[in-house]
Amino acid sequence: MLFPTVEYAIFFLIVLAVAWALESRPFWHKLFLLAASYLFYGFWSWRYVPLLLLLSLFAAIVAQGIQQSEDEARRKQLLIVGVTVCLLVLVYYKYTSFLVLTALGLWGLVGRTPVWNLPAPFLPLGISFFVFHAISLMGDVYRRKLRVTLHLMDALLYVAFFPQLIAGPILRASHFIPQLMRPVRRGLSDAQRIRVNRAFLLILAGLFKKVILSNTLSTRLVEPVFAAPGSFHRGDVLLAIYGYAAQIYCDFSGYTDIAIGCAMLLGYHFPKNFDAPYTATDPQDFWQRWHISLSSWLRDYLYIPLGGSRVGSARLYANLMITMLLGGLWHGASWTFVMWGGLQGFYLIVHRVWISMDGVQRLRATRWWPWVSRVLMFHAVCLGWVFFRSATFSEAGEIFRRLGSSGAITLATMPVVVALVLGIFGQYAPKVWRRGVETGMSRMPIGFSGAVLALGVFVIEMLGPTGVAPFIYFQF
Repeated sequence: MLFPTVEYAIFFLIVLAVAWALESRPFWHKLFLLAASYLFYGFWSWRYVPLLLLLSLFAAIVAQGIQQSEDEARRKQLLIVGVTVCLLVLVYYKYTSFLVLTALGLWGLVGRTPVWNLPAPFLPLGISFFVFHAISLMGDVYRRKLRVTLHLMDALLYVAFFPQLIAGPILRASHFIPQLMRPVRRGLSDAQRIRVNRAFLLILAGLFKKVILSNTLSTRLVEPVFAAPGSFHRGDVLLAIYGYAAQIYCDFSGYTDIAIGCAMLLGYHFPKNFDAPYTATDPQDFWQRWHISLSSWLRDYLYIPLGGSRVGSARLYANLMITMLLGGLWHGASWTFVMWGGLQGFYLIVHRVWISMDGVQRLRATRWWPWVSRVLMFHAVCLGWVFFRSATFSEAGEIFRRLGSSGAITLATMPVVVALVLGIFGQYAPKVWRRGVETGMSRMPIGFSGAVLALGVFVIEMLGPTGVAPFIYFQF
């Protein structure tokens, strides 16, 4: 069930109406949302609903055990067991084939390669996200960041809550579960109207970015070039690289906008996941703006436990590289994702070395340097996206080789150019514009705002390409 579909619209409107009707009965309100979340997941495949339920239940029981114990040794043992089981589930479903094929490849270097006939496990939708939520649940309880008593239903709903279930954002248990303890209240105060209108605008923005911008770039530019790069020359290939940078941003941030908006209408707050990432001036700045929930998760649950920046330079660089390599592997079981993660680690290390050099601070303080650094950073990100998008190194190599060819540009149609410009340079739009629209809409009756939302959805549906491609991050 994809967000930009009639099926999801009907599903969400029913969920919204029933959830608000049950607002004065917290137990039934949460039980209904939990059932709706399993229905949402089961719409894709019922065979993996038990996996989601059992993993959530396991993490909840372990987290309750940690919370109820005062013995630090036992608390640590429970955390280790819980995290290990969750990671083993993720490794089995996502990395079995990758690990076996890699081992067979290494075996083939020293002898005859054995035949591998066992089928790889089918990858459950969104498994990387709900496994990370399960780990966050146990980790936050272990660190005593969750300051409320953990109830089983709250833990299950935290892991399975449908707006974030498939592709995030990755929520912290310490942020979301306390919201389940507070009664959901309706109202028409100015602040509440602004929240409702902000939700409407987020949903519209997400649909526009996904249905119009991302789909246009995908079908008219990126897919043709990456499917057959040998058929295109330098101009089209370079345009497709820029196009994929805009596509993946519009696709993923569009999903996040819809998820945040839907959660907001249900009375829950999700953290920001994107903050104009292509305006970043350095690698650290980029990762504070791109997929913020993942980068902060990797920082808190991997980078800092490894020692973070509290160690010597060599260890610091190793920590950065390990974190980003595993972050790349989290995105997919392929060496191209590992390469992408390695590039991100390399960028972070080079940036650390760069800012520590004598005289650099004076250069960075000049008026023109931020714009130079933005251009450099954007192209460094685009270089990584080539590996992220390519299934193999040979495909990525062919893309780079075609940059040396000459010929006419054939794919720079008006819709493609407009989508590309909006996808990249739209991130420079002043935030005050959005706040002004929200404030203006807050003065309108809620019914009128709803009519504007419906009209906007209708226009987007009319202008968008036929059919809606799955969100890119659904594969992770």
